[in-house]
Amino acid sequence: MSKAFVKEDSNFDDDLETEGLAIPSGHKNYITRYGYEQMRAELSDLVNKERPEIVSTVSWAASNGDRSENGDYIYGKKRLREIDRRIRFLTKRLESIEVVDTHLQTNRNQVFFGATVEYVNQEDEEFKVTIVGIDEAEPLEGLISWISPVARALMKAKEGDVVYVNTPSGQQELEILSVSYPEH
Repeated sequence: MSKAFVKEDSNFDDDLETEGLAIPSGHKNYITRYGYEQMRAELSDLVNKERPEIVSTVSWAASNGDRSENGDYIYGKKRLREIDRRIRFLTKRLESIEVVDTHLQTNRNQVFFGATVEYVNQEDEEFKVTIVGIDEAEPLEGLISWISPVARALMKAKEGDVVYVNTPSGQQELEILSVSYPEH
């Protein structure tokens, strides 16, 4: 049977679960100003540039006749579904976002959302992390979500404090070396 006659799943609520982390119930979707601008820019690019280009390609490919073996058409339709799913996700997320302007933080020696924290663990390994929103977290780049165990352990601590975080290998001790906030 041709794929053209197979009905796709039209349950769009799954998009939010597969695209990003769920927001803990009872909490707001916090994000930095930079993260918000990045999401808006991505949405704008998808809506105003990438989607129209793919629609044009699919339209051209469809006009070439047999669609069952038309790579441009098949790939284009698949890419269009991916773009539409991402647009729905970004639109929904942007509606629920609460932007936190970290430059307005008055208590700059204590760890809150948006802080960059340098700490050392009990094996004397130093780390530098910035606490950001769920949608902008990139742990390998030092951007950790405010709901992560490390971020939760660091919250409200000050330079010189020792905090504890539970990990799969047991409780870890973290000593905070410095706390800073971006100036922009």
